Amino acid sequence: MAWFFAVLVVLALGGVAVVAAGHGAPMAPEHPDRPDPLPPADREITAHDLRTIEFDTALRGYRADEVDALLARLASQFEAQEEYAVAPDASEGGPGVGEADGAPVER
Repeated sequence: MAWFFAVLVVLALGGVAVVAAGHGAPMAPEHPDRPDPLPPADREITAHDLRTIEFDTALRGYRADEVDALLARLASQFEAQEEYAVAPDASEGGPGVGEADGAPVER
C-alpha cells in the first residue's frame, strides 16, 4: 500500500512540474495593472515629464535618491533651455524685436 501512495505522490509532482514548465493548459496572459511610467514616444521629453516620472523598484533596484537627484538636475537644465528658446536675449546675439529675419533694424 505504501508503494501505491509513493507512486501517486510521484505522479502528482510530475503533473505539477509539467504545468510549471509550460506544458499543459497555459496560464492567462499577464496584463499590466498600472499605466506606463515613461512619457509618450510621439513627442519630446519636457521638464514636466522629468519632474513627474516615477520608476518601480525591484529587489536589487536603483538608489532612488541618486536617480531623483539626476532627474531634478535634468529637469532644471530642460527648463533653462525652454526659457531661452521662448525668449532669447538680444544681447546674446539672438534676434530682437523686428529682427526676425536677421537683418538689422534702424533705431
